[in-house]
Amino acid sequence: MESMFGGGQVVMVIWRQMKAPLVVPFLRMMMYVCLGMSIMLFVERVYMALVIIFIKLFGKRHRYKWESFKDDVELGNSAYPLVLVQIPMFNEKEVYQLSIGAACGLSWPSDRIVIQVLDDSTDPFIKEMVEIECQKWASKGINIHYQVRDNRKGYKAGALKEGLKHRYANECEYVAIFDADFQPEPDFLWQTIPFLHHNSELGLVQARWKFVNSDECLLTRMQEMSLDYHFKVEQEVGSSTYAFFGFNGTAGVWRMAAINEAGGWKDRTTVEDMDLAVRASLKGWKFLYLGSLKVKNELPSTLKAYRYQQHRWSCGPANLFRKMVFEIIRNKRVTLSKKLYVMYNFFFVRKIVAHIVTFVFYCVVLPATVMVPEIIIPRWGAVYIPTVITILNAVGTPRSFHLLVFWILFENVMSLHRTKATFIGLFEAQRVNEWVVTEKHGDSSKVKGATKQLKTPHFKIGERVLMLELGMGFFLFTCGCYDFAFGKDRYFIYLYVQAIAFFIMGFGYVGTHVPDS
Repeated sequence: MESMFGGGQVVMVIWRQMKAPLVVPFLRMMMYVCLGMSIMLFVERVYMALVIIFIKLFGKRHRYKWESFKDDVELGNSAYPLVLVQIPMFNEKEVYQLSIGAACGLSWPSDRIVIQVLDDSTDPFIKEMVEIECQKWASKGINIHYQVRDNRKGYKAGALKEGLKHRYANECEYVAIFDADFQPEPDFLWQTIPFLHHNSELGLVQARWKFVNSDECLLTRMQEMSLDYHFKVEQEVGSSTYAFFGFNGTAGVWRMAAINEAGGWKDRTTVEDMDLAVRASLKGWKFLYLGSLKVKNELPSTLKAYRYQQHRWSCGPANLFRKMVFEIIRNKRVTLSKKLYVMYNFFFVRKIVAHIVTFVFYCVVLPATVMVPEIIIPRWGAVYIPTVITILNAVGTPRSFHLLVFWILFENVMSLHRTKATFIGLFEAQRVNEWVVTEKHGDSSKVKGATKQLKTPHFKIGERVLMLELGMGFFLFTCGCYDFAFGKDRYFIYLYVQAIAFFIMGFGYVGTHVPDS
């Protein structure tokens, strides 16, 4: 007992000696950096909110011409442009029939559309099923091509690039891309192609995602809130101000000339879609986002699948920023304001600052200050700014406003994973090019009984333990206990609840559990 007491005294002595010369200055510096990043994020969110309000009041979204195609007796169907529809897939056992069926059901003159299924599957049984499905549609008169490769070089980007090498693909003027879980409505091409046909400066028309399984579990509801903000605000603002917005990798139509001029698909990062969009934009091509055009798709409902997806979506943009920042600066074809928008607003604030400040400020600096009373965080930085940012994020999904507290806790936990991925991308560390295809289950197409089976969580302790999340939970809980005993700001209420959120996700008690088949 005496040795333990003596050891505790030694620790306290060391803490007192380090606190004033090292801990306090470092924590104060981190606080100022985080407050600066918070202001950046706040200004960005308020700016986008003002643009959306302007759009709602005055109804101005774009200036591009849309005019339906008119039948020409002399030209016949040749008056319509030739369209290629690409469907990249990898071991998509649950959803391949949905995506192929939706693509083959697109309304367009039958001799002016080509369906291309790019199957990178490694499971021979699934490859056979996909090929049989393509043959079934071919027997119905659909111009569909089943393409495979002998390797997975470049993953999705490599498959799309390889698909465009075929002669029939080169003859097409436009290419629509749908991931394996996307189901476009039959009139999708009639809604998008006229914009490209009548506006020669347009290189891309992007549609919005509609989530068919958003009510499956709390995990999918949280994702819906975040992605609704992305589509309803970020994409809308980029399109309406003619600044820039990224291609979402699916549910969009490209002008083939824009892809070719930009240099085609590249596999240097895990965000090949964003890479192509930035390069095409730097060549002077314009993009259009259609928020009214929705394409059904599936959200990942398991924590494992979601974490892999978020690693790719956080690491990729940071790595692309590292690779392209000087190329953007040197570009002579676009205006200075557009270059600043792409570098600062699109990349730096939204893809880097947003992740880092959420984790470092609210999960590290703020909790640590309860043990260092010399550091006082201004109330505007600790309460007012994050409250405004949170409310502006939540208005995109009004039906989930009552879940706002859960969303805040969830996003704070995920910020650890995203921040780690962001630094991996910035410094090109291990896993920088890790590509794990997001699991899909096709729940929306199944009978209710089958869906409910997936919704029943069956967890085993130790089945999926996330040590970093558990470590953060312990840190926050310790800080909460210290604040409860000695603090004055009552941060312990937030610290305890956030610690519980880290523990819950650390033990994997989030999302659905899909038994191994």
